[in-house]
Amino acid sequence: MNASDGIAPAVRSILEAARQRPVPDRQPIAVEPRSLRAGIEAAEETGRVPVIAEIKPKSPSSQYDRTDDPVVLAREMVEGGATAISVLTEPEHFGGSTAALSRVREAVDVPVLRKDFILEPAQLDAVEADLVLVIARFVDDLPELVTAARERGFQVLVETHNEAEVEAAVAAGGEIVGINNRDLAALEVDLETFEHVADSVPDDVVLIAESGMETPGDVQRMREAGADAVLIGSAIMRGDVTEQTRSFVGAAQ
Repeated sequence: MNASDGIAPAVRSILEAARQRPVPDRQPIAVEPRSLRAGIEAAEETGRVPVIAEIKPKSPSSQYDRTDDPVVLAREMVEGGATAISVLTEPEHFGGSTAALSRVREAVDVPVLRKDFILEPAQLDAVEADLVLVIARFVDDLPELVTAARERGFQVLVETHNEAEVEAAVAAGGEIVGINNRDLAALEVDLETFEHVADSVPDDVVLIAESGMETPGDVQRMREAGADAVLIGSAIMRGDVTEQTRSFVGAAQ
């Protein structure tokens, strides 16, 4: 599934940095994860939209730069009702770190997702998390990486953008699938992407809508199209984190 042709230069730079990053010289880690599926069910039982709120200090596609303590941000997100926290650990382009993720996971009691560009099994051993992101488009052997992650105890969020990638994700054993509204070839966002692709995801798979949601109305739109949960980063990070999270959590069901 590794397809580098046609990818935006900014994304190509991120991938090159990921390939050059030293991999941990250690035994595979073992994780006892907090269940995202259980968190989603608990949110819905209390009338909340399941929101995965993302700590993203900066982004090549958004004009902001947050220097807040990640632990403070995570606690504010949980206070706003977040079902889970996503933490960018990519350092060069997003200002993230594995150390920040470790601190966040110690500070909150909800599932924590490691958001990074993970290309090979050894990169999984950089830090413990409850979930890891695997981007189908960029991985040479998707079944191998998904299996390696699950053997370590991780839940795996397999990110896709089209029906072919969804098919590959499910065939690889993906039980949590994200549909990214952002086209990484051009870095353009279109919410219709989720609406067009969602029907290709089996009913027993947890389905996450990613990217492009700026308002509670956008969240409602994704939920109506079949999203079990939504992952929101920039729209939360650009404002008051607690209030922004709360506004998305309270979007009409």
